[in-house]
Amino acid sequence: MPKKDTNLLNSVGLACDVLDALCELGSAGVTELADEIGCSKSTAHRQLRTLHSKEYLIKNGGQYQLGLKYIDMATRVRGQIDNYDVIRKEIESLAEETGETAQFATKEHGWVVYLYKTYGKNGVQTSSNVGTREYFHSTSLGKVMMAYMSNDRVGKIIDRHGLPVKTENTVPDRESLLEDLKKIRDRGYAIDDEENVIGLRCVAAPVIQDNRIMGAVSVSGPSRRMKGDRLNQEIPNVVTRTANIIELNSKFS
Repeated sequence: MPKKDTNLLNSVGLACDVLDALCELGSAGVTELADEIGCSKSTAHRQLRTLHSKEYLIKNGGQYQLGLKYIDMATRVRGQIDNYDVIRKEIESLAEETGETAQFATKEHGWVVYLYKTYGKNGVQTSSNVGTREYFHSTSLGKVMMAYMSNDRVGKIIDRHGLPVKTENTVPDRESLLEDLKKIRDRGYAIDDEENVIGLRCVAAPVIQDNRIMGAVSVSGPSRRMKGDRLNQEIPNVVTRTANIIELNSKFS
């Protein structure tokens, strides 16, 4: 476990817990929120009233929920992403070509973070959305980014977030993961073989610029379609090509 930082402000941390809880719950009253984050009702009430006064929350009756202010914040964050338009264009082309669900993700605070996602004509809905955070070890996007990190960096991510078992196919331990990452580096792409969600396979390739991992590109689809040569040749080829196009366009844009 990482060493606890004694310089953090507990009140700010609690406010973040409130926002995270409301993001998950959708809306909540004082009692429900206090139970969710493990604080007294009076503390939860003060937090909610403060965030409401600063216009980060809205209140409907006795229920609080996130306000529209976050739309403006999210739009501004997206504007800080280098070459977002290049990414969007190529991921849309990838979805159209494969007919499946195509995504681009990057890394932040030891998580895989989805930046863009779209659907081909046969694309299936998955649990991830733009902004969703996922574990590295159980996703093809995460594993392919991990494969180009140092072992020290990989170790820090594992120490921070662990290796939770998502399905019976999830990589079970550190040694198995490191072995898998070596194979991924050798072939240049990663496969999530129903390791995050049973019935769903995913193929991802890294986007690298100036020897730095910008992110990764992936295609996801039902296991009944993602198999054989399509899983091991066709999809890896188009995903790798898309990643290369993003690299080149980002370099010269």
